[in-house]
Amino acid sequence: MNFLQSISWEKFQQSLGRQTFRDQGDDWSYLAILEKGRGNTRLYCPYGPEAISEKAMTQAIDSLTRLARRHKATFIRVEPTNSLLLPYLKQSGFKKVNYQSLNPEHTSIIDLAKDKDDLIAAMSQPVRNIYRNYQKKGFHVNKSTNPDDIDKFLTLIHQVSDRTGMQPHSDKYFRSQATSLLPDDSATLWLANLGDKTIAAALTYDSDDTRYYAHAAADLSPDIRKLNAATAIVAESIVDAKCKGLSNYDLYGIAPDDAPDNHPWKGFTKFKKSFGGQDVTHCGSWDLPINPLAYHLYRWYQKLHR
Repeated sequence: MNFLQSISWEKFQQSLGRQTFRDQGDDWSYLAILEKGRGNTRLYCPYGPEAISEKAMTQAIDSLTRLARRHKATFIRVEPTNSLLLPYLKQSGFKKVNYQSLNPEHTSIIDLAKDKDDLIAAMSQPVRNIYRNYQKKGFHVNKSTNPDDIDKFLTLIHQVSDRTGMQPHSDKYFRSQATSLLPDDSATLWLANLGDKTIAAALTYDSDDTRYYAHAAADLSPDIRKLNAATAIVAESIVDAKCKGLSNYDLYGIAPDDAPDNHPWKGFTKFKKSFGGQDVTHCGSWDLPINPLAYHLYRWYQKLHR
């Protein structure tokens, strides 16, 4: 089960004041979140439903449709990770969301069944050198499950936003994650510290078998950037996931192979691929209109806003 379909993620969503729903049957299950926007309400299944066949997916969608109508939702949004369900989505009235997939359609996943030495050998040579020698540069990588430490991450992500124009989630969103997910070990905050200064940070999630590299930020000043602290954090968190007994490490989002050179994810895609994972493609985000007129107006507004 993907982490975004887990009990831990549901608890976090509830901490934001959102209604959540679960249902399951033979070979299918889902967590759905009721999200209210400007002029519409959607029932959203992040990286779900989980279904092993088109028959199972049909049953899950029937359940979601009844639920959406009961709560007067404008549409259902689904993101199944089973790529075998793509033909079903194309043939069942769903609309592909090409402009704002809420979760990445393409990712890179590392198989942690390898021995530790083989995991490190699969990384690019620069990454291996950083992992083996970063402490000689005077900084250290630590992990934390203390919710108060999220402020160190927020300081860095504000700096990244100021320098790049990137729009992160709100402080409330990240603080709620820290309060909900860090104490029960379903998330870990990784900190690279140079003396008393935090120079890079990352937030990872753990499901029963997979670690997800979810959010990251780093000091972008030239003298700090050359230390490659963000690379050291990822490498350490990969090895740590292996030691914890997890099966996979999901680097959570890359650009597709045919992306143009000006694709906004091109830079960090190269970074993520340097850790030796395999490219995986999910189904992407798909909408099923429940109120067709309201949904048409919603898509028109989104297009106009872009």
